[in-house]
This record gives sequence, structure tokens and C-alpha cells, in this order.
Amino acid sequence: STQSTWDPVIPQFLLGSCLFNRMSEIEAGNYGSVDWKTHIVLQSNDTKPIEYVVAREAAKMSGLIKDMLEDQDQGEETVIPIPNVSGRTLKYVLQYIEHHWNQKAEPIEKPLKGKIEDVISEWDKKFLFTDLVKDGDEKQHELLIDCIMAANFLNIKDMLDLTCACVASMIKGKSPEQIRALFNIENDFTPEEEEKIREENRWCEEA
Repeated sequence: STQSTWDPVIPQFLLGSCLFNRMSEIEAGNYGSVDWKTHIVLQSNDTKPIEYVVAREAAKMSGLIKDMLEDQDQGEETVIPIPNVSGRTLKYVLQYIEHHWNQKAEPIEKPLKGKIEDVISEWDKKFLFTDLVKDGDEKQHELLIDCIMAANFLNIKDMLDLTCACVASMIKGKSPEQIRALFNIENDFTPEEEEKIREENRWCEEA
């Protein structure tokens, strides 16, 4: 099997506006309108959980949720708590899967050549650069990082590839100092450790 060039998928330094709304937020516990044959409910990790109704087939883009659904009868009431994902982030995850579950994204070339916006669809560009990277300003990337973490936790490979490629595009051509400034990273590496990290992430710089 072919391994993604950006494996491990989350760069190590990252670890320390509604476009489409086919999924719907519901009042917690109010499941009267849910058709359990075709839909499930996902529950965020907020103090007051936010619940979204999402198409069962779309939700299977998540390897984690797909495995859970295999143990359940279709038509059974299915409410799945998502412990590591806030309601704000979950909304964007569900936008992505509801669009792409039956419109598979084109694979992104690895290593990335040029800018990511040159190799992705118009829908994906709007998805990334409206809110995840707020209005295309790469300094406003908090939601992008949250979506990377969520896609990793939920095992949504295509979304993870897209969001990680966006980070790769953002850091391409930048010096370590510029990358630290962009992501507010404190430099506590020795020169030797820094060189090792550069070598491990050489793919980001390949053209």
C-alpha cells in the first residue's frame, strides 16, 4: 500500500461561516424528526453538547464511525458522542463528509508542488479559505488545526490529506523562524535537534 508522504499525518510542531448545511443541528435529545434508517446523531464534547443529524452513509467516511455502525442494526436509534471534537469544529467536519461521501476528492500529489489552491476543487478551496484559514489569512488558522485534529481522531483520510496539505502549502518556502512565528512556536530545540527535524520534513521543501 502507498503511504502518504505527509505521514505521520500531523506535523509534529502542531501537536504541542457555513458553506453548505445539509447536516442539521437539533435540540439535544429531541430525536422525533430523525429517520434512524438513513441518519444518525453525532454529539460534540462541549459542556452543553451540540448534536447534529447526519446521513448514515456520509458518516461512514469516518473510519471510526464506520466501525461503530457495523455493530448496529440499521434503523436502530444511534447517538454517538465524539469526545475530542467541539461543536464548532464538528460542523465543518460534517460539511466535508456530506459533500465528499459521494463526490470523492481527487488525490493530492505528494510532495505538494506549488500552492494547494492550484490542485484542489473550487468547493475545497472555499472550505479551506473561508473559515478554516479565515478569509485566506494564513495567520488565522486556529480552525484549520482543530479540523486536522478532528479528522485524525475520526480517521477521515481525505479530509486529513486536504488539511495537512494546506499546512504543507503554508510552510513551503518559509524558514524555521518564519514557521515558528506563524504558529507561535517557542524554540526549545538544540541546533542538532533542529537539523534532524529539517531532514525529517524535507518533503515540505521539495518542488
